[in-house]
Amino acid sequence: MTFTGKATYDAGSTLPELAEDVSELVGIISPFDTPLLDAIGNAPYPAKSTHHEWIEDALLPNTDTIASGTYDQNSTTITVSNPSYFRVGDLIQVENDEEVMQVTTVNPSDIEVTRGYGATVAGTALAASVTIIIIGHAALEGEDATGAQFENRFRKSNYTQIFTETVMISGTQNAVKLQGVDAEFDYQLQNRLRELLRSLEQTVISGYKAASNPEGSDTVRRTMGGILEYIAGGNAVVSDASAAALTETMLNNQLKAIWEKGGNPNAIVVNGFQKRKISGFAGTRYYEPEDKTFRNVIEYYESDFGLQRVILSRWVPQDKVLLLDLNKIRVLPLQNRSFHVKQLSEGGDYRKTQVIGEYTLEIFNAADGGHGYIKNCAVS
Repeated sequence: MTFTGKATYDAGSTLPELAEDVSELVGIISPFDTPLLDAIGNAPYPAKSTHHEWIEDALLPNTDTIASGTYDQNSTTITVSNPSYFRVGDLIQVENDEEVMQVTTVNPSDIEVTRGYGATVAGTALAASVTIIIIGHAALEGEDATGAQFENRFRKSNYTQIFTETVMISGTQNAVKLQGVDAEFDYQLQNRLRELLRSLEQTVISGYKAASNPEGSDTVRRTMGGILEYIAGGNAVVSDASAAALTETMLNNQLKAIWEKGGNPNAIVVNGFQKRKISGFAGTRYYEPEDKTFRNVIEYYESDFGLQRVILSRWVPQDKVLLLDLNKIRVLPLQNRSFHVKQLSEGGDYRKTQVIGEYTLEIFNAADGGHGYIKNCAVS
């Protein structure tokens, strides 16, 4: 028999007679994770000035290059880029050549050598830009000490950057019962802090110091340089993929280039597209017998040049692959200026606060091979 009594749907599609039913949860789709900051960890000490400095050092060079000219097997005077790197008695060898030479004289712009030292044979022609390796120095028995050699330490620096957001809530808004939110003020405060942490990680990766007045002024906002700015110039290890797809060979070549300069990267930091390329290096999908999990992912990449953790960060530019030594990177708050809540004066029925923090990046040996990256990788 057809039902003729009162039903919920009798009042129409808006169901005005029913109590409101809204989930007690609030969904947030905006990403706010900061995997690189998490991997770097807490700073062991704070910055103590808006201009933060650190000191870098290096061992004496053991390689140089031929500056100019072409030299046959009989040539004994070779123009080099840095004659001061050499001492009389050094055994040297051109890269990828079996011949060993001994330095007999060091001049202001060149060195004089004995060709085919020992049982080696002078045969290959030498040309500009070829690398010369200093095998080691041979001293005479009983000779006087040679002149001291040393490297001067040098300073690198960065500036602090202020990160801030404001929360302002009316007294009524903070008092009423809301769906899914216990206190509007606390909820807004939490979201602003998430946004600031997100902004900090983005700046750590891609930030740049101001070209002029980097210390800041009444019109120049002080900004800090990020990882990409510091891995540039000098002997920085940066390769250009020229819009080609990332390959395992490309990645290994870059790791090798960093290793050859003395670096030991322990992290590969990438966006989603390049992470899929790296996971594709595995070639085959497999099951783990103990947990029956179907896997198609690389979380750690063990190369010939060490073990690297693969970190997926939304904030790395999509075309870049960062190869970092996380032991040489620190994100420092200015002392007493880590993220905190500052109560602002109120002139009415509202509550107003500022979430504020001031941070800088410290990255050692960025331009000397301690880190590197690949740029212009294909993204489609």
